[in-house]
Amino acid sequence: MFTVLLRFSENKAKAQEFMEGHKAWIQRGIDDGIFLVVGSLQPNAGGAILAHATSLPELQARVNEDPFVAERVVSAEILEITPARTDARLSFLMA
Repeated sequence: MFTVLLRFSENKAKAQEFMEGHKAWIQRGIDDGIFLVVGSLQPNAGGAILAHATSLPELQARVNEDPFVAERVVSAEILEITPARTDARLSFLMA
């Protein structure tokens, strides 16, 4: 399981220019079953994604395809998490 932090960079002003591509990239991640949760970092600091069912190299390649990352609107950090316990509703993450 992974947490992806997408923090705005000095090119934040270009976000609107690449927003449609970024939204399409997010939807592909959801449709592919990789992205579980996508949301905003507060206050207006960027975004975060909870991802699973992928490897670190595959996720790094996917993140690099995000127009926000490619155009340096955000900087990306990927944190790998090895789940030790979960609520029963999230037991699929233990597989």
